Amino acid sequence: MEENNIIQNSSDFIFIYEAIQCNPNGDPDQENKPRMDYDTKTNLVTDVRVKRFIRDYLKAKGHNIFVDMEGEHQVTMDQKLKVVVEMSMTDSTLIEEVFKDDRESLKTYKDLLEKSNSFSDVWEQLTGKSTAKKYKDSNILFLQYLIKKRFIDIRMFGSAFAIAGFNKAYTGPIQLNWGYSLNKVELIDSSSIITIMNEESNTFGKDYRVYYSLLAFNGTINKNAAKTTGLTEKDVDLFRNSIWQAISASPTRSKLNQYPKLYVEIIYNEGFSNGQFGDLRNYVHSKPATGLSDKQVRKFSDLEVNADDLMQLIIKHKGKEIKDVVIQTSPDFSFSV
Repeated sequence: MEENNIIQNSSDFIFIYEAIQCNPNGDPDQENKPRMDYDTKTNLVTDVRVKRFIRDYLKAKGHNIFVDMEGEHQVTMDQKLKVVVEMSMTDSTLIEEVFKDDRESLKTYKDLLEKSNSFSDVWEQLTGKSTAKKYKDSNILFLQYLIKKRFIDIRMFGSAFAIAGFNKAYTGPIQLNWGYSLNKVELIDSSSIITIMNEESNTFGKDYRVYYSLLAFNGTINKNAAKTTGLTEKDVDLFRNSIWQAISASPTRSKLNQYPKLYVEIIYNEGFSNGQFGDLRNYVHSKPATGLSDKQVRKFSDLEVNADDLMQLIIKHKGKEIKDVVIQTSPDFSFSV
């Protein structure tokens, strides 16, 4: 992974999508009801939910995902890493690439492979407490490379590792806040009974949904954290496409009828880092269309959404703090600068 491919500029983004008669993010502590701030009647969605959408989409497109699911169970770190290490044992090109700038470590690692009779031996030498000291540095270098090179979600979102012989935390350069709805949301209180599948168990409960929710997320892409995970410009292009495509690509019953409306990313000039203008959601406003109440909102056209403040912010600061802007909209969302 060439250093000059790693992103050179930080950016902030806002992402908005709509949810129609579905459950954007069920709360297992509340009968799987949509997450709500009941004081303000706003719908909430966690950053973890959106990252899961993106990971599932990337996996379906053939990318290697580290934080993965098999059926209803999360795959452990050991399991994922073992698969990649085993694959690498017969890939001499990969090993040469890992240690291209450290010939001594290359010699040490090849020595480890030659003395090992099986994958179990290699894994023990990589992570075991009895591993010879001379292998430790090359092992860490090798594992770090595999993680960053092979798993796109680590380069994007980071992860904390707690594997014997390898304890490492990567702060992901791409982060999102919890999302909240720009409109007051009404719940559909269904009397139908369904099976609710959580990570730990399956239970029975009511099928709660929202009538309509216009959800907004504020996020950051940080160039300094990118140096740690190796996030490249190509990775960021993939993220932009994935966050736009992933929401509506979910085939599950409770997640249908969710569609992207707006993605705006402000890319900063050199010398400027994230948060120059605060939470970008503060510059987008909505209210029920004329003649409608909050309780009557059922579709996008039932809201008057105003992003003029965000447009003017970008126009005012373009060429100063702002280097460039990435914009994507749905056909019915008007936004241009």
